[in-house]
Order: sequence, then structure tokens, then C-alpha cells
Amino acid sequence: MKVFINPGHDIDVDSGAVNPIHGTRECDIARDAGKILARYLSTAGCEVRTVQSDDLGYVCEQSNEWGSDVFVSLHCNAFNTQAKGTETLFKSFKGQMLANYIQSQIIRSIQTTDRGVKKRDDLWVLNGTDAVAVLVEMAFIDNEYDHSLLMNDLDTIVRAIARGVTDYQEGY
Repeated sequence: MKVFINPGHDIDVDSGAVNPIHGTRECDIARDAGKILARYLSTAGCEVRTVQSDDLGYVCEQSNEWGSDVFVSLHCNAFNTQAKGTETLFKSFKGQMLANYIQSQIIRSIQTTDRGVKKRDDLWVLNGTDAVAVLVEMAFIDNEYDHSLLMNDLDTIVRAIARGVTDYQEGY
């Protein structure tokens, strides 16, 4: 299976959300998560390609040209410093299946609020790729509890995402 990983936001252009206390940037968490996910999926026998860029047309083009089977975009949510939890977004029926596998693995692996899987028709990366696509909002970077999960348990979260992808592969 070919898995295309898109760590959200660009390190030099748009950092995404930022923790207001610690200054932790979403792009840096997503980059680290992408590297970890690539390692786990490669070990599981998947072919992996990773592109982190704010040029989402380019990201989707790279995924499509490579012939990705699965597309995973990694992000951190932010809202009002009070909201917390994990959610996985999808557009297609198969995307919903993949989202359910990933969300289930994360919820079973770490003490996070289950915000569920949600259909989204308005996200560029879910619309622009031909692969079965999801966008994982791992945690709220602006919430102190969730921030500590991202800082201390990122490997656990990403390992769960990898298991969700391989669960999908087995059920596909």
C-alpha cells in the first residue's frame, strides 16, 4: 500500500496554530509526527512519501502523480484554549472507514477526548487527492492538557494512527 503523509503547514511560510504559552508551532509537531508515522508505516511494509507544504495544490498533485492509495494529513487543532480532544475528518465513504480505524486506535491508546469522525466537504486536501484521504486533528495545541499530550505522547498518538492505517489496509 502506498501512503502519502502530509504534515500540515509549512515551517517557513505558515506555522499553523501556535500554543500561546509555550510558542509551540503546529508545523513543527506535524513535521515530527510525519517522520514518526513514515517510520512506523515503512516498518509495516507500506511505501511512504511525505510532503509538507502550504501549496496544497502541489501536495495533492504529488500524491496523485505517485498513485497514493491512502492520504493522511496531520494537524493540531486550536480554538479557545478550552476545547480539547482528537477528531479525524473525511469526505468519502472509504475515507470514513479509514477515519474510523484511526480515531478508534487513538482513543484506545491515549487519554484524549473523543471528538469523533466528521465529514468535511470543504477541505482542500480531502477534495484534491484521488487517494482515500483523512485529516487527523491530533489534539488542541492551544489547550494545556492536549499540549502536554503532543509534547510527551506524540509517539503514542502517531503509533495509533499507523495502526489505524494498517487496520484499514487489512480490512480493505
